Amino acid sequence: MEYQFDFNIEKGIESVLYILELLENKVQPTIHSVSKVLYFADQKHLEKYGRLICGNSYYAMKHGPVPSEIYDLVKLVRGDLSPIFNPAPEISEQVLHAFKIVDKHNIKKLREPNTDFLSESDIECLNYSATEYRSLSFEELTNLSHDQAWKSADENDIIDVEDMIKTFDNSEELIEHLQNPHP
Repeated sequence: MEYQFDFNIEKGIESVLYILELLENKVQPTIHSVSKVLYFADQKHLEKYGRLICGNSYYAMKHGPVPSEIYDLVKLVRGDLSPIFNPAPEISEQVLHAFKIVDKHNIKKLREPNTDFLSESDIECLNYSATEYRSLSFEELTNLSHDQAWKSADENDIIDVEDMIKTFDNSEELIEHLQNPHP
C-alpha cells in the first residue's frame, strides 16, 4: 500500500536551512549530504512519531534516496528546474532567498532557519541525524543509505514508505496506524 504525505514547502525550506546550520561548522554541506541527513532524520521521525518531517517522497537514485520535492527546490535555485515543477512566484522568491548552490554541489544558507515551522520532534530527529551522519564521506553516506527500502525500489523510482516502515521494530503497529490514523 502506498502512503501519501503532503509536502509542506515551508517546512521543507526550513528543514534544509536547519540542516545547513547543523552541518556548516563541521563540513561543507552538499546537496548529497543534506539529502541523506534528511532521509535518515525522516526514517527516525517516521519510526518514532508516525510521519515524515516535511512530507517528502523519496526516489531510489544511484547514490541513494533523494527527497524529490527538496531536490526540485534545489534545482530551482540552481537554475535547472524541470518545467513540470512550476511553483508560485512567492514560493520561488522564498526559496531563492533561503539558500544557494555553489560549485554545482555545495549548498549554503542565505538566512537563518525559522524553527517556528519545525516541531520539537522534527528538531530532535534532525539534530540526531546531523550529529550521527555529518562526518561521513560521500561514499559512506551512499552505502549506508542503500538500505532495504532503497533496494526494494527500482532505480529512479519512488521508495514506498511501507518499505521504509518494514525495517522498523514497530512496523506492524505503524502500518496499522497509517492505515487507520483515527480509529
